[in-house]
Amino acid sequence: MQTLRDTKCGQTVTVRRLNGTGAVRRRIMDMGLTRGVEVLVRKVAPLGDPVEVNVRGYELSLRKADAELIEVE
Repeated sequence: MQTLRDTKCGQTVTVRRLNGTGAVRRRIMDMGLTRGVEVLVRKVAPLGDPVEVNVRGYELSLRKADAELIEVE
């Protein structure tokens, strides 16, 4: 399964599943990354951390570890 971390710059994907538990999962959901939402990967830093995405009309920067928890299609 592809994760948000594996998504290339400029691609638009749909969130399929959120992995993780407890506070980490809640924090990701509070940022607007829920099942079925479309996400555009705008930029990826040279070393891969952080990843800047556009979700629900705003820009969001995610750590590599958090982006690995988000499965996309």
